[in-house]
Amino acid sequence: MTVPNTSSQQPASRRIADALRSAIERGELIAGDKLPSERALAEQYGAARNTAREAVRLLAEQGLVTAKHGRGVFVREPQRLFRFGSDRYSLKNRETGLTPFRLEAKRQGKTARIEVLSITREVPPGDVAERLMVPANEESVVHRENHYFANEEPVQIVSTYIRWDEAKGTRLMEAKSGPNGIYGRLEELGHVMTRVRDEISARMPTPEEAALLDLLPGVPVLEVLHTSLDQDSEPFEVSRYVHRADQTGLLYELPVE
Repeated sequence: MTVPNTSSQQPASRRIADALRSAIERGELIAGDKLPSERALAEQYGAARNTAREAVRLLAEQGLVTAKHGRGVFVREPQRLFRFGSDRYSLKNRETGLTPFRLEAKRQGKTARIEVLSITREVPPGDVAERLMVPANEESVVHRENHYFANEEPVQIVSTYIRWDEAKGTRLMEAKSGPNGIYGRLEELGHVMTRVRDEISARMPTPEEAALLDLLPGVPVLEVLHTSLDQDSEPFEVSRYVHRADQTGLLYELPVE
């Protein structure tokens, strides 16, 4: 493994981490390879074991390595799951009977699992009320809280909001809403999705989000505030997606008008 000639002003742990990261980027260390032990790294770089330990921690924070109890530290295989913004709601996908997330996971060779945590009537958050055009001071929405997993790793938290006066008494109030998920039921109510608006931002997670998504310290989240609009340009569903940034990619292919 090549040891880069880096500035001596840089902390020793950072220099070791940079050297290992460079080795991973060059392909000298590939997914599944086991890193040298802390003792071996300390000897190789002329540093103390706690310095080598700190270097490995830095790599773990960057999502490049993972520790396996009793076995060692291994180079992590990228597990990025792409959200295909321009295709995920396409009507041509309806014949599969799969929800957008399940179809995306299947296409990328991953196994999807969805946990429906709750379905409750609530007062909507202000940004949701504004986009869904419902009262912000009364229980005007149904909130569906779901957690999503790909290959049993948590990848996103989704909070979906639908007008209460449309959802009450329908399968939208059930965990298993039927073929094509909630969009199939909303279509039965007369809302054919013709346009979407996705507002995307990056931020640090709340403590609860970090715990639910099993995030390493320093890993941000991507938030997508999604609004579905129907054939009459009426908003009929708003969802807040909180994705773990180290395992999520956003891909949009859009016509240029």
